[in-house]
Amino acid sequence: MIWVKIQTGTRRAWLSRITDWWVQWAYLESRQPLPVHSNPAISLPRRDYSDWRGQLVFASKLIAAVLDFKAKINTGQLPVEYMRETPLCMELFPLLFSSCRIPGPKHDYIAHHGRSRRSPTHITVVRNYQFFQLDVYNSDGSRMTESQIHAQLLRIRSQSWKTDKEPMGILTSEHRHTWGQAYNRLLKDKLNKESVRAIEKGLFNLCLDSAVMRISDEKYASRKAAQVLHGGGTFSNSGNRWFDKTLQFVVGEDGSWGLLYEQATAEGPPIATLLDHILQYCMKPDPKRAPLVPLPMPKKLYFCIDQEIKWDIEHAKQNLDILINDLDVNVFNFQRFGKELPKQHNLSPNSFIQVALQLAYYRVHNEVCPSCDIASQRMFRGGRTEYIRSPTNQTLKFILAFDDPSISREAKLQLFKEAVDAYTALTDQALKGHGIDHHLLGLKLQAIEEGLSIPKIFMDTAYGLATHWKLRTGQVPANTDSVMCFGPLVPDGYAVCYNPQADHVHFSITAFNCCEETHAETLALTLNDTLCQLQELLQPSVSS
Repeated sequence: MIWVKIQTGTRRAWLSRITDWWVQWAYLESRQPLPVHSNPAISLPRRDYSDWRGQLVFASKLIAAVLDFKAKINTGQLPVEYMRETPLCMELFPLLFSSCRIPGPKHDYIAHHGRSRRSPTHITVVRNYQFFQLDVYNSDGSRMTESQIHAQLLRIRSQSWKTDKEPMGILTSEHRHTWGQAYNRLLKDKLNKESVRAIEKGLFNLCLDSAVMRISDEKYASRKAAQVLHGGGTFSNSGNRWFDKTLQFVVGEDGSWGLLYEQATAEGPPIATLLDHILQYCMKPDPKRAPLVPLPMPKKLYFCIDQEIKWDIEHAKQNLDILINDLDVNVFNFQRFGKELPKQHNLSPNSFIQVALQLAYYRVHNEVCPSCDIASQRMFRGGRTEYIRSPTNQTLKFILAFDDPSISREAKLQLFKEAVDAYTALTDQALKGHGIDHHLLGLKLQAIEEGLSIPKIFMDTAYGLATHWKLRTGQVPANTDSVMCFGPLVPDGYAVCYNPQADHVHFSITAFNCCEETHAETLALTLNDTLCQLQELLQPSVSS
């Protein structure tokens, strides 16, 4: 048995060490492709334009907004965030910029270029699979104005008509080991190395996409989210991504837009803060007049592609299309009520939705499954995330009682409140650093590090079942009508993300088509019905 000694003097170092272990184990050692399996996407409400002209105007505004956000970080003007009157760690914010994940044979690593003596001053713009290095600061160090950025984007557009260029970005969608080998081959050429380094060092990526194929209004929200998540396939916009990049803003010609981020460096709450700043900034007129100075041409990034690299690209294209076709995405807006309803009954909105998800899953599959929600650990310095294990004994009692006609409404309501309150208590424990999964990981990795036998719990079948997350969930802490989207953690599982607003809730549900047991639309319809019935449970006078 290993006893983890956390004394007063070493507690902070131990917490930091667990965070490093967690990032290494959960992200950098994973060999799964980044699109779908790892990188979350956030799709935002459609902008009011429908052609390339509006696309470039909005993209210019977006770039200016992100640069303004970065300036607030650099000058210490970004307000410290709080949770329940406790200040939160803000260390992740500067790392969002000029950072990139680098593939390796056994594990990846993160390159942070923003800390260097000469901090990068450019972004990377991608259009029609072609990459451009665009400086966004003037020679005197001032940020470019929106009109200056717009003029440069027009130049990029004129240089990036459809050609027979190979979609280099597709390589980053591969299995990490495969991409690592291709990466090493690619960088043997000096020109390729310069182009790749320019992308890796850029502040962030701007992906100028063609329009999303619109079949019906009902499915447009799902297609829009999928477009941000993976680009829609190799015949669509997937070649406009560099999936290793920490921040990628996607702006479509049809008004669709969103953000894709790599979560070894970034995570939901800081990204939500960034998006909130962008939306606030976009409501204001351009405050600055463009200086009358000539602008250097944006630098097109070229690649030398030999036959071996061309084969790597073709292989990556096939694999990505298989992955995309396997993913079922269902996005819907539940409009009967939002987070105000649970609040009126002194219930946590997040806990309310979690119990509803458990009930909906049980109704579809006739079982309770291993499920995880995400709790922020930013109350601690350097803290990232911890799992909240959603199923509880109280939830199981409620689930078994809810569809039993012999049990009274009052008894069901009491069991429901107990289930919600139990989940709220679990959440509080995880937020305070009392979750179990980080500690178990520390126990296992410390044993390996010290050459000791791995504790028997990790070899137990029950532990394997308990960590086969069939239901991966997450709440977007956003003040806007955005929807987050990511893929399931296991082949026979779901990923459910939700964004509760005052009077409605946005949901995204994903599942893999290769699994006959899971179906995103079935779970979505069941969840919709379940939420309506829970409203009836709380407010029996409300008619269906």
